[in-house]
Amino acid sequence: MTAAEFVNRYGGIYEHSPWVAEEAAAFVKDEHDIDVIAAVMADCVDNAAPERQLALIRAHPDLAGKAQLAGELTQESSSEQASAGLDSCSAEEYAGFQALNDAYHEKFAFPFVMAVRDSGRAEILAAFAARLDNDPNTEFETALAEIHKIARLRLQALERE
Repeated sequence: MTAAEFVNRYGGIYEHSPWVAEEAAAFVKDEHDIDVIAAVMADCVDNAAPERQLALIRAHPDLAGKAQLAGELTQESSSEQASAGLDSCSAEEYAGFQALNDAYHEKFAFPFVMAVRDSGRAEILAAFAARLDNDPNTEFETALAEIHKIARLRLQALERE
């Protein structure tokens, strides 16, 4: 697989951040080994400059946010949020998510990121509320760890195709 083919296949694994696949392409020798691809891509993110990591975190949409309501999510994000029932929140639940999204942005200046596939709304809301108590450095690292979980799940989904 050429570097361009690798990026074409894996460029969407990290939300709106094809640079991860572009960097990983040079290091992945077996493009069929999901464990290797996941590790190499995560390493690229972990060794990126903090500004680039922050841009990656900020590339993620709010959970049950305005982008979802407007139909502006990537196909992957839409599927992930739907699997958690975030596409069928009541008006009160949407209001709760909006309040938490606003508080989270106010404190951390980036969106709350959680690998929500197959989680429930109550579980997500509880994690949201608990993580609001984190300090900025802890939450930055937690967001990156959640992004790696999302990437792994997306790679697994690609493998099943």
